[in-house]
Amino acid sequence: MLRPALAILVVASSLTAGAYRVLQTNSAGDSTHVIDPATNKIVGVIEDIEVPHGVAIAPDGDRIYITDETLSTLDVVDAKSLKVTKRIPLSGRPNNLDVSKDGKQVYVGIRQAPGAVDVIDTASLTNVKTILVKGEIHNVYVTPDGKHAVAGSIAAKTISVIDTATNTLAWTLTLSAGIRPMAFLKNVDGSTKDIIVQLSDYHGFVVVDFAARKEIQRVDLPDPPGAEKETQGLQGSPSHGLAITPDGKMMWVASKYYDCVFAYSLPDYKLLKTVPVGLHPEWLTIPPDGKSLYVAVAGKDSTVVVDNKKMAVVKTIPVGPVPKRNASGTLRTD
Repeated sequence: MLRPALAILVVASSLTAGAYRVLQTNSAGDSTHVIDPATNKIVGVIEDIEVPHGVAIAPDGDRIYITDETLSTLDVVDAKSLKVTKRIPLSGRPNNLDVSKDGKQVYVGIRQAPGAVDVIDTASLTNVKTILVKGEIHNVYVTPDGKHAVAGSIAAKTISVIDTATNTLAWTLTLSAGIRPMAFLKNVDGSTKDIIVQLSDYHGFVVVDFAARKEIQRVDLPDPPGAEKETQGLQGSPSHGLAITPDGKMMWVASKYYDCVFAYSLPDYKLLKTVPVGLHPEWLTIPPDGKSLYVAVAGKDSTVVVDNKKMAVVKTIPVGPVPKRNASGTLRTD
């Protein structure tokens, strides 16, 4: 049964048949803000999902999927009305999620022992399979070619790679510390080349060769001159948040140590720029047009917008309490 009707804010004049949107969950509340990247204004609010964690947009733009930590459900939201239409029970308390490239399945990380990834069929809106993995899962990603779902466990320090054709565990890799956010580099043919991995208690990132299934490089994040180092409220994650531009030429990396984001060129990992954004940046997303980076800044209850060409902050958007996960894509709006 659904909870009471949702309170919805919609700015009708800014909505079109299909438009880029940034979705920002607020982990200490019950709201998810919808931002129009063309204007950097809030054009909608999804409410009544207590402690929303992960958020993802269906490839066709018709639905938004949000993991509900309070009810241990995957909540399905209609993209036009911004109302919850279904709450799908999960096998345990969820964290992050991702959607298959064809939109037919949603993969939900279960942050509860013994650890699993739930598979949701989007036609029937039912939980059709629970894939057991090593350790409670924090984040799940579908690779750019859609052939794998990659899940990371903080407790087990393990990456679990799932074959999306069979929804079975293909292989695992254990690293030196808990697995935090990940991002992916592609080969020329579109297949997965590398996994970029952030680790617990490490101010930097690790490069994992996908085919060789091993760590091949570590990149320490710098200590910006004159910057004051944060040591409180890091939750074991001094660097948390990765985003690669659509052209694959640049990667942004969040630093909670120094309340900034670092820009690196790809594939050589050359430091390009340091941009201060505010207390505790937690997650990053770049809309399909590649123009701007959106930073969830938990310590200032805002989403901060960084222009990708200027490499400078151009807007600070107040959202709900303690914003963390965000996502972007195209929503259907008529």
